Amino acid sequence: MNTDFTTVRISPCSAQTAELGVGDVLVIIDPNGQQVSDLVAFRRSDHEEYLSSGRSLDYASRLWLTTGDVLYSNRSQPMFTILEDSCGRHDFTLTPCSKDTFRIIYGETEDRPGCEGNLATALASYGIGVDRIPIAFNVFMHVAINAKTGEFQVLPPLSKAGDFVRLQAEMPLLVAMTACSAGQSNNFHYKPIDFQVVRYNH
Repeated sequence: MNTDFTTVRISPCSAQTAELGVGDVLVIIDPNGQQVSDLVAFRRSDHEEYLSSGRSLDYASRLWLTTGDVLYSNRSQPMFTILEDSCGRHDFTLTPCSKDTFRIIYGETEDRPGCEGNLATALASYGIGVDRIPIAFNVFMHVAINAKTGEFQVLPPLSKAGDFVRLQAEMPLLVAMTACSAGQSNNFHYKPIDFQVVRYNH
């Protein structure tokens, strides 16, 4: 493992991309606490293969994934292994927030792009448009589910300043990550997200 890496900051309400090789480790860090990062990923050589919520949750047989779990593609191929998780609570059920999210849930009229739009902007140079943004692995997002009624509630993240998740790439990947724009997801305080790519020495 290469110890020579830099920390990249994703500004509040924006997104960035990174390319990973097999064995590289992506570290997603919440520098200030209570901030969500929406993560999507695609096979670098074939963008029709993407990170799948349905496959990953199906094979894990639970909703909340953490250390030791594998995140699968829509073709049932391992994309990431969660090596370490200092927070322990994330969401893999809700779609990235969008201008329609803000209109329908919050009654906003500002036409903000949300994570969906920010991810599409970050991925545009790779030919990936907004209609191809899947359900994201919502790092640090805290969704509580009522076991009786099935109702869910988005609560402030449990992540504290410095909490992180380490994900090992199991195939060459194109990833995009946000500092989430939805108020419910970050306790209505819009903060940055940091990430590192630790390269595997082949």
